[in-house]
Amino acid sequence: MESLDGYNVDWLRTVRGSSRIVLRPSCTEDVSVLLSYCNEHNIAVCPQGGNTGLVGGSVPVFDEVVLSMSSMNRIISVDEVSGVLTCEAGCVLEQLDDHLQSFSLRMPLDLGAKGSCQLGGNVSTNAGGLRLLRYGSLHGSIVGAEFVLADGTIVDVLSTMRKDNTGYDLKQLLIGAEGTLGIVTKLAIACPPKPNSETVMLLSCGSYDDVLKLFKRARLGLGDILSAYEFYDHGCVQVVQEHLHQACPLSDPSPFYVLIEACGSDARHDEEKLHTFLERVMEAGLVSGGTIATEPSKIAALWAGRERITEALLHDGYVYKYDISLPLAELYEVVVELRSRLASNKDVLRIVGFGHMGDGNLHLNITTRRYEDRVLAELEPWLWEQIRRMRGSISAEHGIGFKKRAVLSYSKSPESILLMRRLKDVFDPRGILNPYKTIPELSDI
Repeated sequence: MESLDGYNVDWLRTVRGSSRIVLRPSCTEDVSVLLSYCNEHNIAVCPQGGNTGLVGGSVPVFDEVVLSMSSMNRIISVDEVSGVLTCEAGCVLEQLDDHLQSFSLRMPLDLGAKGSCQLGGNVSTNAGGLRLLRYGSLHGSIVGAEFVLADGTIVDVLSTMRKDNTGYDLKQLLIGAEGTLGIVTKLAIACPPKPNSETVMLLSCGSYDDVLKLFKRARLGLGDILSAYEFYDHGCVQVVQEHLHQACPLSDPSPFYVLIEACGSDARHDEEKLHTFLERVMEAGLVSGGTIATEPSKIAALWAGRERITEALLHDGYVYKYDISLPLAELYEVVVELRSRLASNKDVLRIVGFGHMGDGNLHLNITTRRYEDRVLAELEPWLWEQIRRMRGSISAEHGIGFKKRAVLSYSKSPESILLMRRLKDVFDPRGILNPYKTIPELSDI
């Protein structure tokens, strides 16, 4: 049983199943045979990739059979002309990106968990990541897929064509379905060219309003070379320094920090754009300090300050972690309001916010030394009600999984949830695929 621990426990170690069987298919036909058998005998199946999810979607709730895709990690082809990569679903994201280097291509998706997350899991959760601002969501990048239905039927829509206007776009239903409609086995993904120049800037801002104004200036001034726009507050810098001993490159403390990545095809052209942009935002008083990196090692160091925030927060003890999307103008208000709301709660250690400004995605984190019911009671349903009031989303990029299943109605209408349930019944009439996930019970609609 000890060897199954990694399959039964999620990355945050907050959800634990009790599966006694892990199946590791090595090809699509294996998946078909296994699902056919499980469907016939009414055996529940929990599909699992790298198990890096944060909402309990990739681990069993009870004793479901775990279907690990790790052995299906073959890169099938790379079309150097179209830039389309075809591979199996168990390929690790970072390894795919490394493989594409020799073709002067890159993956359109970049995540902090890229060293262990798998493409099939990325697609099944519609992972957003750091460069959605530049390359868009996986709904636009995935051009083809192969998947297996609950009864073992193999559905092959593994086209490598970017344009295919023939009937329903079935692959789109699997993107973000979290393994509840079928098991993704192969994928074709359009990969953009690797940029010839890459620059990362870390800038400090005195207020969230300045962060917003800076973002508007970046979109107008950097345009075609703007690849990522990340922001985080001073509390994030403090926790990384405290637990990971990683100093901030900017010595003077600031309420907010903005990390901008610019990628282009002409280094001289890009450098001119960046200098013009910096001069103008400094003159406008939007930036109080900053540093620029062009060398790979220094770029990696700047990104580490942003990407390691989640890791550092875990050292506090327990993390109440929320991945939400809100209108940009109101994105940080919820952090300010929560600090006021929980000011008298002695269990709370810190409340921090960081995220992807380009797509309105806030990662809200509240830490305590250990899990406390009374802290959760102050967070929920208050937070869900704020999100519904602002017509935001309870999950910006992590999915619904097990943890957010009961509160999906704060983001989706009863009619849309019922339609999702009807689709689930068509694709998986016996309900064996990733049960207890994503689709709420009728009583929660």
